[in-house]
Amino acid sequence: MNEMEEARQLLEEWKKDAYIFGLDVLEKAGEAAKSFGDHTLIVGSSSQWAQKHLEKIMNSLEAEGVSYNVVRGARPNCPREDLYRIALQISNHRPDSVIAFGGGSTIDGVKAAIVLATYKPSEVSEALRVEWDVAGTIDPYFGTGMVTKVKEATGRELIPMIAIQTAASSAAHLTKYSNITDPLVGQKKLIVDDAITPPKAIFDYRVTVGAPKSLTLDGALDGIAHLWEVFMGATGKDYYEKSKHITSLGFRLIIKNLKSALEDDVDARVALGLGTDLGGYSIMIGGTNGPHLGSFSLVDVLSHGRACAILLPYYTVFFSPSIQDQLIVAGKILQEAGFIARDLDLQNLPARELGETVAKGMIAFNKSLGFPTTLREAGATEDHLERMLNAAKDPQLKMKLLNMPVPLDPEAGDIEKYMKGVLKAAFNGDFSQIKTK
Repeated sequence: MNEMEEARQLLEEWKKDAYIFGLDVLEKAGEAAKSFGDHTLIVGSSSQWAQKHLEKIMNSLEAEGVSYNVVRGARPNCPREDLYRIALQISNHRPDSVIAFGGGSTIDGVKAAIVLATYKPSEVSEALRVEWDVAGTIDPYFGTGMVTKVKEATGRELIPMIAIQTAASSAAHLTKYSNITDPLVGQKKLIVDDAITPPKAIFDYRVTVGAPKSLTLDGALDGIAHLWEVFMGATGKDYYEKSKHITSLGFRLIIKNLKSALEDDVDARVALGLGTDLGGYSIMIGGTNGPHLGSFSLVDVLSHGRACAILLPYYTVFFSPSIQDQLIVAGKILQEAGFIARDLDLQNLPARELGETVAKGMIAFNKSLGFPTTLREAGATEDHLERMLNAAKDPQLKMKLLNMPVPLDPEAGDIEKYMKGVLKAAFNGDFSQIKTK
């Protein structure tokens, strides 16, 4: 079994009939929508390169006798106003299902918009014990499990969602996460809840052919971050071996095929899609941590994938005393790809040196893609560092601190004592500023 066949098998075992993926599968959209009723609302990508594929979806709906309306999806990082606009459209149309056709931002926006369109402010106020002035907003849902609390209190299911992915990236079509941004303060927040995992998902990897180069690169790096952050935090967990398997396979698929995918080699596009889908599998068995947390505060200067790519090597060094096995796994893959010297004996390196070696390999990979390798180079300022430090103390983002292989406690002063040094190192590229715990 080759790597692509192995990835397909893993995804099929995980998602079973809930996920349709491969080449030329968009015509299955009508059948998926029909299983929920006769009328759907398409929240669609406005990208020019995606329009011909939207027509295929509409044709498949018509063939199944499903009526539909089409509204515009979300902009990058799903600003709040896009979320509220989509929620209003869902409330107005009252569809049997909602099709989200787009990248992670549109899919995340639809996940959250369905929640707002399903539950009344009075129900939210009672179930979550929040004041009326916020009960009709998205704010009470940020954090973990809040949607489920309202769902159980009301006994009412969410409007069914069919997530049709257009980008090998966040794997939002497969996961329980929804990222929403407040543009006024430049901060992204996160809903984590099994209740918002789409009951049906479709990804036709051919849709990614012709996608913008920047989108392809950002998505690949987001997939790598999903795999690596979860694997770093898996030490001592019952899912360690599964995470190791998924990460090893996903890393190879992404790193080996990314450059050919940029040339629109179809097999490479499929491999990239499978690799980032495995990233989605990864974040459903574990959770992301430091790099993702930091990226939420960089939305005004960096795409999500690039922010994670810059931060990842520096957190790798910080975590190095606790992730020796993980570092060997990643280091060997980076050696195979030529980003770490092949004659270097990784097994005998001290913990910190091994961490820095793997981190340098990650930085070499980023450089090969033309990515910036420090926050300063990417246009971030020291004000962004303060924003990241303050966000780390937000209770609604606490899950990211707990997912770390070296957990940090804001109340014990760990943010200033340890995270500040990691972020300074990421700002100027100096590993010596990273103090290990």
